[in-house]
Amino acid sequence: MNKKIVHDALILTAFTLVLGLILGIVYGITKGPIDQANEKAKNEAYKAVFSEADSFNQQEYDKDEANQMISDAGYSDTIDDVEQAVDKSGNALGYVVTVTAKDGSQGSITFSVGIKNDGTVNGYSITDISETPGLGMKAKDEEFSGQFAGKQVEAFTVVKQTPASEDQIEAITGSTITSKAMANGCNAAIYYFQNALGGAQ
Repeated sequence: MNKKIVHDALILTAFTLVLGLILGIVYGITKGPIDQANEKAKNEAYKAVFSEADSFNQQEYDKDEANQMISDAGYSDTIDDVEQAVDKSGNALGYVVTVTAKDGSQGSITFSVGIKNDGTVNGYSITDISETPGLGMKAKDEEFSGQFAGKQVEAFTVVKQTPASEDQIEAITGSTITSKAMANGCNAAIYYFQNALGGAQ
């Protein structure tokens, strides 16, 4: 009986080691392409919110300090990346701030916000979202996202009727929570731009 248990345990151990080895090999093979795909998606998001930029320079920042600043300002978002947008001559055009909004209706939403040196928001580009199709997913549609572009405001507010001022964003019908999450994420990016990146020039 004991010999059978030892025998079975050895077979199970060998099986586990082989599976671990296979998983390690698969990870090694797929890590490079996955990283390249993620990098490509990020660059496409940056370009979508700063089409006039020639390149993007990643900025060093203290993530914990940035997120504490955002939290203290009342936002449930995180700052995930900061890139400076530059033209062909190397002149700084503004920043792309990537945020994760934690208050979406179905989970977190990660997106990049382009902000020109003068504080004008170019718009946003979503890189990760799991909102409800036909409702919250409309945050990707130009009809909603276009409302943020070309605006120079201190913060956006979400309304259920036709906007009466530049800072108002009309909510997606049936998806006010997602609409507010997008506005709050943009507001967090604007706040960080104004208070940590030198603000409007």
